[in-house]
Amino acid sequence: MTTPPAADEHPRPATSDTPTVREARIRRHGHTMADGRELIYFDDIGSTLPVERAADTRILDPRPDTATMRRDALTGEWVSIAAARQNRAFLPPADRDPLAPASPTNPSEVPDAYDVVVFENRSPSFGPATGDARGGDPTESASVGLERTRPAEGRCEVVCFSPETAGSFAELSPVRARTVIEAWADRTAALSALPGVRQVFPFENRGEAIGVTLHHPHGQIYAYPYITPRTRQLIGSVREYGPGLAADLLASEQAGPRMILRGEHWSAFVPFAARWPLEIHLMPHRHLPDLAATTLAERDELAITYLRLLRAVDAVYDTPTPYISAWHQAPVHEHRDDIRLTLQITSPRRAAERFKFLAGSEAAMGAWIGDVPPETAADTLRAALARADAEHTDIPPTSPGSPQ
Repeated sequence: MTTPPAADEHPRPATSDTPTVREARIRRHGHTMADGRELIYFDDIGSTLPVERAADTRILDPRPDTATMRRDALTGEWVSIAAARQNRAFLPPADRDPLAPASPTNPSEVPDAYDVVVFENRSPSFGPATGDARGGDPTESASVGLERTRPAEGRCEVVCFSPETAGSFAELSPVRARTVIEAWADRTAALSALPGVRQVFPFENRGEAIGVTLHHPHGQIYAYPYITPRTRQLIGSVREYGPGLAADLLASEQAGPRMILRGEHWSAFVPFAARWPLEIHLMPHRHLPDLAATTLAERDELAITYLRLLRAVDAVYDTPTPYISAWHQAPVHEHRDDIRLTLQITSPRRAAERFKFLAGSEAAMGAWIGDVPPETAADTLRAALARADAEHTDIPPTSPGSPQ
């Protein structure tokens, strides 16, 4: 085990253009797992957990080899063939939860008690090898060829929001939500500094209908060796429209009928061309390339705003709603003045007992058909937000992220 440094002693990698800020009251302790993977504890403000943590004493098999990416000659996109992921846990019982603090009967991935913890995925889609900083983005190759391959270099990390074996982000306290935000910002900066990483993507899959394999409240972070296809499409749109696309889009939504809430630093809305029955976009009011570039005040408001939005999603129906929550961040080395940080929450749930499945048009051709008018969805979410705010008393009306 690596001796945990004091919070202020740990190196703080930064993105290429933005100094990394940190909330000093959220303690950070780095450790090394039994097979060499990195693990980091993030302790809540006011946490009573001790600084010292138990070592990971398990006997583990060697880490799997780095997967191989194959390039689709028809689209130019890379596909990681990560066969080791077939062995990952699938909906284990609570007493065998691999993300819970370890116990004598459950030798989990986390050796000790925690508030929030981040660690390298045991069966990653990218990594454990990282690339060469001089290697460039493999997608930028101009030539089309057959059976092109490259190592799937990069990093995949797991972010545990709570030691509880069940629940969701919406059930966290505001203090715990703030710790998760700090962890996302910290890891975005650290992963952006790894050689060969081109884009960093924090996300959460929630609900069996989405395909989750663990009920434990958690998310993931992928550090890709290329710029993702979705971001490349956005770069093309900015190139065609101009660098003011994000600012103009936000101003248009703020003046329109699809707004859900507006705080001092963040606004949430249903987008004009929403694809999913429930879809929310959250954008900062100033240009930010990624979470590492946020100020402490922006993180404070984000923690409250994000909680309110997820609670609203759960208040639409009588049972919790599955969703994907995706942080779209600018690439690490380019387009950082063009691509604005945006959270996109999407759910396929179109009625209490009905879901939207990707059929022929969407899955095969990428031609989407919306089932619910975005204005109707915005009305539904505003009403759900009011119910959720009335139900939860842990966020006072004067908190950051309260409606303006």
